Amino acid sequence: MKRKKEELKKNTLIPKSLTGIEGLDEITGGGLPAGRPTLLCGGAGCGKTLLATEFLVRGAMAGEGGVYMMFEENVAELTANVRSLGFDLDHLVQRKKIVLDHVYIERTEIEETGEYNLEGLFIRLGHAIDSIGAKRVVLDTLEALFSGLPNHAVLRAELRRLFRWLKDRGITAVITGERGEGMLTRYGLEEYVADCVIVLDHRVEAQISTRRLRVLKYRGTTHGMNEYPFIITAHGISVLPITSLRLDHKAASQRVSTGIARLDEMLGGKGVFRGSSLLVSGSPGTGKSSIAAKFVEAACRRGERALLFAYEESAGQIIRNMKSIGIDLEHWVKKGLLDIHASRPTLQGLEQHLVMMHDMVRKFRPAVVAVDPISNLTFDDSKEAVKPTLMRLIDYLKQRQITAVFCCLTTGSSASPAPEDSQVGVSSLMDVWLMLRNIELNGERNRTLYVLKARGMHHSNQVREFVLTEDGIDLLDVFLLDDRVLTGSARAAQEARLITDNELREQNRQRLIRQIASKRKAVEAQIAMLRAELEAQEEEMNFSIQEEVSQVKKALHNVQTLAALRGKPNSNKPQARQ
Repeated sequence: MKRKKEELKKNTLIPKSLTGIEGLDEITGGGLPAGRPTLLCGGAGCGKTLLATEFLVRGAMAGEGGVYMMFEENVAELTANVRSLGFDLDHLVQRKKIVLDHVYIERTEIEETGEYNLEGLFIRLGHAIDSIGAKRVVLDTLEALFSGLPNHAVLRAELRRLFRWLKDRGITAVITGERGEGMLTRYGLEEYVADCVIVLDHRVEAQISTRRLRVLKYRGTTHGMNEYPFIITAHGISVLPITSLRLDHKAASQRVSTGIARLDEMLGGKGVFRGSSLLVSGSPGTGKSSIAAKFVEAACRRGERALLFAYEESAGQIIRNMKSIGIDLEHWVKKGLLDIHASRPTLQGLEQHLVMMHDMVRKFRPAVVAVDPISNLTFDDSKEAVKPTLMRLIDYLKQRQITAVFCCLTTGSSASPAPEDSQVGVSSLMDVWLMLRNIELNGERNRTLYVLKARGMHHSNQVREFVLTEDGIDLLDVFLLDDRVLTGSARAAQEARLITDNELREQNRQRLIRQIASKRKAVEAQIAMLRAELEAQEEEMNFSIQEEVSQVKKALHNVQTLAALRGKPNSNKPQARQ
C-alpha cells in the first residue's frame, strides 16, 4: 500500500494530498489538490459529510492535522454519527490532531449590508488552524454559511475571498454543498471557483439504492471521468474505480487443481492457471454449485484462503448440502480459511455488490473466489449492466492474481440450438469454460460435462458423465452406441454387456487353451510311444548286428584255429620214407 501511494505521488503533475479512501486516490490520480479547495456537492444522504470526515481523519492519522468547521450539526452529533465508521473524533481531538468547531448561524440574525464579509470566520478559522498546525480543513456546509445572502454578487465575491484565503495559507480544503435544482449546487456558483469538484449521487432504481461518485472537474491534472459506485461500511467509504482498470495484469504459469482428479486430467493433467477465470454453466440441477464448492475446498486443502459468494442458499444450507457429496466446508470455515457470504441480490444495487465484493476480497485476501451464480445478479431492467460489472470484477481479481470460479445458469435445454449461451454473455471473458448438461434417456436423467474452451492449455474434447456420490465427485467415460451417448443405467447395462462378452470370450479362450493343451499331451504321448517303438527296434537291430558280428568273429577264429593245426607237424605220426 505504501509503495502504491508513492507511485501515485510520483505520477502527479501538481501537489496532491492522499485522501486515504480506498479507490478515490486512484480515481483522482493521487488525491485531492494540495493547498487548494475541493467542492463536494450532492443531495441529502449521498455521503458528503462522511467523505469529508474520513478525508480529515485519514489525514490526521497520517500526520496532517485538520480543522472541521460545521454550520449545521454540532460537535456531539458529528462525533456520534461517524463513530459507526470506526472513527473516534474525541480521541483525535484530545491528541490535538483535529479541531472541531461548530459555528451557529441564525438566518434572522443576518442582515444584508454592503459591509458584509467573512472576516470573523477567517479569524476563527485561522486560530483553529494555528492551534494544531493544521494542513486540512473541512467546511460543512456552505449553504448554511450563506443562507441569508440573496445577493449573488456579494456571495460570489465572498466565495472567491474564502477560497483565496485558504489557498494563500496552503490549506487543502474540502467544502460541502447541497445539490441545487438543475445545478450542481444550490446557488450554482461554487463549482466555478473551486479547483476540484466531486459530485456525489444517491439514486434509487427498481427499489434499490446506489451511491455513485464522479470527479466533475480537476484543474491541472488528469482524472477518472466516469461514475464510480461507492458504499459506506463499518470501516469507512470504499470506492471501486471499476472503469479505470487496464489489461496489464500478469499471467501466471503455475497451475492449481480443481479438486476433481478426472477434471484436472481433462485440463492437461494439471488443472487451471492461477489467477485465471473459470466459468461453470449449465441448466438447473447439473452440479454447478458442487464444482464451485469442490474448487474452494481444494484451495483450503492447499492452505489457501477461499471466498464464496452465494446468492441462492444460506451458508448453513450450503454446508449441509455439500456434506451429502463428501465435501466438508464447515471444517474450513472453522479454521478461518473459508468465508461464505450469502445474500439476496436485491440486498443492494448491482454495482454496490461489486464494491462489497472488492471490499471483502481486499480484507480477506483469498487465493480463490467463487460466485454462485452470476445469473442471479440480473434483473429485468439491469441485464445490460451485468456484463460490464462482471468484467470489472474479473479484471480486479486478475490484477490480484486470484483464481475465480463463476457459476451461470444457461438458457434453453440440450435440444435448443445454442444451449451453451449464458444469460449475461460473459463467456468470452473467461479463460476456462465448463459446460454441464442433463441428458434424458430411457426414462432417466443423467449429467454430463465437457470443456468448451481452455486458453493456453491442452484440453480434452471428450464428453464425460458427471456423477455425484456420497464419496464425492467423479467423471466417468461415456459410451457411444449408434451415434448415441449412453449414460446412467444405459451405460451400466452396456458395461454389463461388455463384461459378459469379455467373460464369454475369456471362457472360450480358456476352453481353446485346454483343448490345445490336451491335444498337445496326446501328441506328446504318441510321440513318446513311437519313440519307444523306435528305440526297441533300434535295440533289436543292434542286438542282431552284434550277434552277427560275434558269429563272424567266432567263425574266423575257428578257421584260424584249424589253419594253425594243419600247418604244425604231428610228432606221434610216422615219418615218411626216403
